[in-house]
Amino acid sequence: MAGTDTSLPITLAPGPAIILCEPQLGENIGTAARAMANFGLWDMRLVRPRDGWPNEKAVAAASRADHVLERVRVFETLEEAIADLKIVYATTARSRDMQKEVLGPEEASINMAEHIDAGQGAGLLFGRERWGLLNEEVALADAIVTLPVEPAFASLNIAQAVLLMAYEWRRHGGPGKALPFGDGLDEAAPKQELVGLFEHLEGVLDQSGFFTTPDKKPSMVNNLRTALTRGRFTSQEIRTLRGVISSIDRRHERPNPNRQKPGKDNPAD
Repeated sequence: MAGTDTSLPITLAPGPAIILCEPQLGENIGTAARAMANFGLWDMRLVRPRDGWPNEKAVAAASRADHVLERVRVFETLEEAIADLKIVYATTARSRDMQKEVLGPEEASINMAEHIDAGQGAGLLFGRERWGLLNEEVALADAIVTLPVEPAFASLNIAQAVLLMAYEWRRHGGPGKALPFGDGLDEAAPKQELVGLFEHLEGVLDQSGFFTTPDKKPSMVNNLRTALTRGRFTSQEIRTLRGVISSIDRRHERPNPNRQKPGKDNPAD
């Protein structure tokens, strides 16, 4: 989905830290950074990235999410990476044999927003590409966050998981809850104008003989009005439709120059 407005400044609003534990591929770090940038997150922390840092492949995959990559911090241990955070949630699609509260992404985002609004740090843990988080890493978290994935195919790419959680954060806790642009639709016309359209159309249909069965006319009129009401027409659209109806009405009244006059040479008459 394209549409980046490069004229707008990037704001670094408070948000949860994204902690990647021993990420293996630079491409996944880069795409995770891009996902963070999409939804206003910028605090990425790496714990022992396999290929070191900085990483050229991460830069290439980040698609100009430079403000995220420039602020990446690398830690030797997870304990160091989360030391300044008040709450930490571990993301996993697997059930763990431990007494941990399990949250959905919405509830987790709301909880993190409350802590961040109070000036406290929050973070989300993401595991390795092959086997996710270790139990000892999950044990350091305050709760588990999981997604309603298909149990038979639950594994997500790191960037996908980061994207989904960043989206939920933006919806429930981020500074940009409103959509970046509106639908661009003009106001619907007043009902008075819509009723005028109904009456105009029904009058022309009456004159043309459309309502062939008088006792069915009320239900036919109701059906027409119901269908037209769903259109949510603007005033300009109603004027256009009434112009179309008037044009058809005039054409119906105008003599057809190609029509043969009744007579013996025209057996159809």
